[in-house]
Amino acid sequence: MTVTVRLAATASRPALLLRPWEDGDADALIEAYRDPAVGRAKTLRVTNHADARRWLDLERQGWADGHHLSFAVLMAAEDGRDEPVGYVVLKRPDPAGPRAEVGYWTMPRARGRGVAPRALEALTYWAFETFAAEGLEELELLHQADNTASCRVAEKGGFPFVRVLPPRPPKFPLDEHLHLRRAPALPGTGGA
Repeated sequence: MTVTVRLAATASRPALLLRPWEDGDADALIEAYRDPAVGRAKTLRVTNHADARRWLDLERQGWADGHHLSFAVLMAAEDGRDEPVGYVVLKRPDPAGPRAEVGYWTMPRARGRGVAPRALEALTYWAFETFAAEGLEELELLHQADNTASCRVAEKGGFPFVRVLPPRPPKFPLDEHLHLRRAPALPGTGGA
């Protein structure tokens, strides 16, 4: 499945393109994982092209399985080319279930430019529209409680804070914040 989502530029925000990761994105992945904020809490490290190929293979497998649907977030560079500056993902451990999880990261050069909240919101609309017939009702967003930047992105992306979750070592050694977004009511349903 080839999916792309485009967001037009605004007076203060750049145009964005969300698309599945490609082999040509290896250098951008290596650059992204040099940033401690991106590499933190990740089980797979990307430090060279072999690591990037493994990472890209896992992302492709996620699309094939329908459990892990990730997008590269591209922004136009000064030379006019689109380049990856972030990542958003829809995690669906039970593709027929009512809940899924979203996640994201951005590279340092994209931070503070509205990229993460806009990409998150685009992913959210795409997910609810694409999987409404399969019963998707809620999207969860989790981040470490000490990550105030992620908390701001979640709120700006339409995911209100719900509660603090206790640590789940070893992968999640600190408290986490749970943010939640419910599917919009469909016309004529009178729902939530």
